[in-house]
Amino acid sequence: MTRLEHVNVTVPNPAVTAQMLIDLFGWHIRWEGVALNDGFTVQVGTDDSYIALYTGPDRGHDQTPPTDNYLQCGGLNHIGVVVDDLNGVAARVIAMGLKTHSHADYEPGKRFYFNDPDGVEYEVVCYA
Repeated sequence: MTRLEHVNVTVPNPAVTAQMLIDLFGWHIRWEGVALNDGFTVQVGTDDSYIALYTGPDRGHDQTPPTDNYLQCGGLNHIGVVVDDLNGVAARVIAMGLKTHSHADYEPGKRFYFNDPDGVEYEVVCYA
């Protein structure tokens, strides 16, 4: 058996991003602490998988989101999250002041996308 355990993403403030993901998806913090090069990481997700949210020691990295991740070789295009209640998550995204886009029905489910304040794009999928 193989499965994806985690994705590691650099963000300006891991605690803020983690709280957004907790509020949207009902996840929990699995671990947080000092990480690579004296940076800081918060692992947020489920008992089986998570997103590691990392920031460097100076937090002075370029915080300008790229204009199009899909054109950046090696860039992160989006993070896909499966949910049971697509409309409920969409409502929470909108209540946070974020915009949803690219709503679609497709075989075998439904989906939409949103970008968080750090420029990370999420695809939210429901197969129910």
